[in-house]
Amino acid sequence: MMGGQGKEMNDRGLKVSLLIPTYNAGAKWPQVLDGISAQTIPFTEKIIIDSGSADHTRELAKGHGFDIINIPKNDFNHGYARQVLADAATRSDVCTFLTQDAIPATADSVQKLVEPFRDDEIGLAYGRQIPHDGATPLEKHARLFNYPDRSDVRGLDDRARCGFKVFFCSNSFAAYRKTVLRDLGGFPTHSIMGEDALFAAKMLTKGYKLAYVADAQVKHSHSYSLKEEFRRYFDTRVFHEQNKWIRDIYGRPSGEGLRYVRSELNYIASTDATFLFSSVSSLFAKWLGYKIGRYYRHVPKSWLRKLSMHQAYWQHV
Repeated sequence: MMGGQGKEMNDRGLKVSLLIPTYNAGAKWPQVLDGISAQTIPFTEKIIIDSGSADHTRELAKGHGFDIINIPKNDFNHGYARQVLADAATRSDVCTFLTQDAIPATADSVQKLVEPFRDDEIGLAYGRQIPHDGATPLEKHARLFNYPDRSDVRGLDDRARCGFKVFFCSNSFAAYRKTVLRDLGGFPTHSIMGEDALFAAKMLTKGYKLAYVADAQVKHSHSYSLKEEFRRYFDTRVFHEQNKWIRDIYGRPSGEGLRYVRSELNYIASTDATFLFSSVSSLFAKWLGYKIGRYYRHVPKSWLRKLSMHQAYWQHV
């Protein structure tokens, strides 16, 4: 449990690092780097961990002042990669994580993200993700549903208000107080996914709080195929089955799923009904993947690699 409640900290005195896992970062990478270079906050450290890019990812990053950690592709794991980055940021009070396709929307995105750390109850803060330019209605709805326009601070006592979503966060754009990350053992390094959610859920039980900062924004969205949706939600169910302690503390996620279905169908019907078939198909793929994922322990490993989005995970299980 933390010391002194509500202690003020001058955010301009914080040493802030920027940390990004990369692999063939692609067409949006130059925009991401330009957005980082335009940030008003000075970074103490900028580091990428790259797992074997064959394009210009590393060269472009180096040209924008990043240090580079190289790991083999087969060693990549979301939690492991982020923990290596956090351990490498030895001169920082706050570790800010970004993904290679998340473009800072404004020059003060990171500055706004770290402002909540003036209060030492805050262990992590995550920002608002808005759709990329040209995003489909399904992409737009996913961002509107998960990232509203109102900021919030949540602790363990907010379970009744927020339900299973009380520990929701995303380290596609998030900042962590380094001492809290260290004292709680860092990111889990062997989870199929959800290393950010696992850490947040654990952190709340230790008395810390997380902040959602709606004014800190990045452009970040994805258009998934039906196969990708199935695989993502298959992995999500594996994650839930492997971490039943979360349900013991925070309850089941079923109510949140039904709320999402209703919200998406209403949104699509009111904005662009031509996407209704795509919406229904996508929702069915998610439902099917989630249902089948419940029985993953009974599935041959060769099939698990086909059903899962994180195929490399099964090589070490």
